[in-house]
Amino acid sequence: MTLSSPLLLAVGLLVTAALAWAAVVSARRRTAALAAAGVAVPGGRRAYLGTGLTIAGVGVLAIATAGPAAMVPVPRTAGTVILAIDVSNSMGADDVAPTRLAAAQRAARAFVAAQPASVDIGVVAFERGGLTAARPDADHTIALAAIDRLKITGGTSLGAAIMASLTAITGKPVAVGRDGAAPDIGYWPSATIVIFSDGQNTSGDVERAAAVAQRAGVHIHTVGVGTAAGATVKVDGYHLQTSLEEDTLTLIAETTGGAYRPASDAAGLDGIADTIDLRLTVSDEPLPLAGGLIGLALALLTAGAALTVLRSGRVI
Repeated sequence: MTLSSPLLLAVGLLVTAALAWAAVVSARRRTAALAAAGVAVPGGRRAYLGTGLTIAGVGVLAIATAGPAAMVPVPRTAGTVILAIDVSNSMGADDVAPTRLAAAQRAARAFVAAQPASVDIGVVAFERGGLTAARPDADHTIALAAIDRLKITGGTSLGAAIMASLTAITGKPVAVGRDGAAPDIGYWPSATIVIFSDGQNTSGDVERAAAVAQRAGVHIHTVGVGTAAGATVKVDGYHLQTSLEEDTLTLIAETTGGAYRPASDAAGLDGIADTIDLRLTVSDEPLPLAGGLIGLALALLTAGAALTVLRSGRVI
């Protein structure tokens, strides 16, 4: 239990102790006076029950004024979520209307809207490299603005998407060393990455990047944007056939403890927010006890006053 004003508790308990001492001294003097007069003390200890309840009520009220609170574990959806959105040339395909990127943006906005304020959301745009478009923040309008600014460009590196997302989570650059060694970025179990992509990886070591996330305790959920039949996109004057490649997206999700979900049409993407489970964290939060204690104090004071009146016909 915690107290917001320990000094008030000390003062209140001193007052309660003084009242109890005064009540005992008064009772002894009264008993002695009655005995000297040859009068028996009526009621014995029960005669002082009203006074005892009144003093107890003052003591409980003293505790209540100190602002007591109990720390209770409260589960809630919290932590950091990075939305990594593929902006490579293939995301301009229209097999998901109006385009894969536009559909992914719409799904990402719906995802952001569905999250509570306790979740910090960041945005990473990736093609051959990854760029933090919005740092994780509880102000979700920042993430929404970043999603709206995304434009199509370049190739695709899912490995770069993961590394850029880990950089956004940790707040420091995350990259594989020159000797190929995987970086140790610590443990981030409350962080989650959601990748929206057609899965067409053209560069980067995806498996190594996924292993870095897995060791850091970061789950990665992947959303496949596109269809198996695919569509044709025009890049630098050339027409290229592009289709959804699920194997890499599935590998990333399975490696990190996340899940892969295909979304072959806009309607499927709209429901993505409801299908991705974010982890629940348990945090200790204060539960104020003053209200209950004040109610108990009033009950004791009322009972004490009533018994005193019934016993002597006056309030002591």
